[in-house]
Amino acid sequence: MTYESILCEVDQGVALITLNRPERLNAWNTQMAAELGTALATAQTDSQVRAVVITGAGRAFCAGQDLSEGEDTFVDRPNANPHEQGTPQTMPWDLTKPVVAAINGHAVGVGLTFPLTCDIRFVAEDSKLQFAFVRRGIAPELGSTKLLSRMVGLQVASDLLMSGRFFSGVEAAEIGLAARAVPSSDVLDVALDWARDVAMNTAPVSVAVTKRMMWENLRPEIDDTFQQELRLIPWLGSQPDAAEGVMHFIEKRSPSWSGDVNTDMPEMKF
Repeated sequence: MTYESILCEVDQGVALITLNRPERLNAWNTQMAAELGTALATAQTDSQVRAVVITGAGRAFCAGQDLSEGEDTFVDRPNANPHEQGTPQTMPWDLTKPVVAAINGHAVGVGLTFPLTCDIRFVAEDSKLQFAFVRRGIAPELGSTKLLSRMVGLQVASDLLMSGRFFSGVEAAEIGLAARAVPSSDVLDVALDWARDVAMNTAPVSVAVTKRMMWENLRPEIDDTFQQELRLIPWLGSQPDAAEGVMHFIEKRSPSWSGDVNTDMPEMKF
């Protein structure tokens, strides 16, 4: 199959998927999300594929959401389903095969929450990582509030998600977000070596059962969080602060927020 926003090749039992918009630092858009979902679904049905590695072309893994729509980037589209709003129809957690994120460079926003849905992450030591959502006037997606808290603990997750600060690949490995931080030139090789070892030396059904047991414990909680996101993120995206979050970043100025937690909160259902 021919793709426009990604590349996909299979070798030695490993499907290598490359986010391929290097001129935009592999910024995420609906086409990339759709193609990524198709490639993952294809990898699942191909018995010759034993593991999947996802990386980025050029110097970034993924710079986050494409902001080319400016202040309308996060605006609510009531008639669109989640997949039309940029969620891949097949996610890494849907596969019965290991999915590895080879974070070869900068990863921001969805460029970092998407790797959380993979089974293992290798990251470039000097990469700049950021859960930027609160600095764009929106909230984290893809179940990341639940996943990150499970991976690194509530306090560390609160630091990263509520501040939206940058942190390095080295710190990501230190806190347990990544399995290992290595020089950027080695990230893909390390990820492929891990995936090829799985492809050559492990029983496919054993791996599938192991993965299913690990994720089945998490999925009910993630699914509940995901349903909350489907309601809250579009609402936030239609508020003035979401437009301000994009425009202050594009215009390289300090933000001027207008939302008030005492008068402008959405209904929260827990």
